Amino acid sequence: MLERLNQQPPDALLALIKLHDADPRADKIDLGVGVYRTGQGETPVFGAIKAAEQRLVNEQASKSYLGPEGDMGFVHALMPYVFGENPTRGGRIDGMQTPGGTGAVRLALALAKRAGVTRVLMGTPSWPNHAQILSDLGLELVAFTHATADGLADLDALKAALESAGEGDAVMLHGCCHNPTGIDYTPAQWDEIARLLAQKPVLPIIDLAYQGLGDGMDEDAYGTRAVIAAVPEALVGYSCDKNFGLYRDRVGALYVYAQDGEQLGRVLSNGHALARAAWSMPPDHGAAAVRMVLEDQETTAQWLDELTQMRTRIGQVRAALGEAGKAGSLDLLPLARGRGMFATLPLSKEQIERLRSDHGIYMAGSGRINIAGLTMGSLPKFVAALADVTA
Repeated sequence: MLERLNQQPPDALLALIKLHDADPRADKIDLGVGVYRTGQGETPVFGAIKAAEQRLVNEQASKSYLGPEGDMGFVHALMPYVFGENPTRGGRIDGMQTPGGTGAVRLALALAKRAGVTRVLMGTPSWPNHAQILSDLGLELVAFTHATADGLADLDALKAALESAGEGDAVMLHGCCHNPTGIDYTPAQWDEIARLLAQKPVLPIIDLAYQGLGDGMDEDAYGTRAVIAAVPEALVGYSCDKNFGLYRDRVGALYVYAQDGEQLGRVLSNGHALARAAWSMPPDHGAAAVRMVLEDQETTAQWLDELTQMRTRIGQVRAALGEAGKAGSLDLLPLARGRGMFATLPLSKEQIERLRSDHGIYMAGSGRINIAGLTMGSLPKFVAALADVTA
């Protein structure tokens, strides 16, 4: 029976990693992999996480099973950062741990399908795995344009999509630091989105994967909180992989905002059942480390300081790109307005191939770049290479 399976193409980003690693050029630049890098090109372990992990070594008494809901101390410790004051909304919000943000999104969409959702509205381009998960679950993707040609979020396109939406529809929204464009809705636009969603029987699903890497923890949660304040129910997928640097530990959470405590319990019981059938129980180590960071004021302050350093460096690279103005026919100024680690350059596949072959610059075939892959030292080479291929 296995003979019936067709060969699947390799993941394009993983293939790009191999090409970059095999390139002997000393000045090659990797802008493909979506991980944060320091000005020295490293992806370090947070000092706050190392301190928490040392506490785990010293204090953790058992590695017995936790259950499909995972480490609820971790889930609850994050909630004030996600939802602000009164994070439970009077007993209407609770959650469960998931294997990374991907697990949270997968579980949110599986729950939505079980609740009767058949179509998901989503701005494109989006994180490629969103569409893959929708396809695997048999949910229809209804695409609308996320950004305008001048590099702003296209609120009119979202309005039009919601205008024709109704029962059985959900809408997927990036909470902040949009992947792959880096173009976010403004607070005023989020307020309007919240008002529109309040008038429609559409289930909001928010993917909050980069909180703290845009403008700050509270600022980056603005859209999520605005929607929660306006609608009767929503799902929020959360990732700690970026803002705690826990990529390989796969640390995430799914939060449910329900109409009352009874409904909340029913929804989460379905979440637990789906999780049990998918991964049984999430990995604990990274979530336990996050919990320990957030349980201690000193370690929390250390984490927030390290996160501020990350955000500041990303902002400095964006500002430097904006100051470069133009690279050939390419206007770099919109990059300075973006948020988070990602941006998408309007380059052809041929231009992207030339960047790789002629200049040793590696990026996704879509033109998405990881801003954090640039340093102040490599930035002039990058701008000059862009000018060369777009002249």
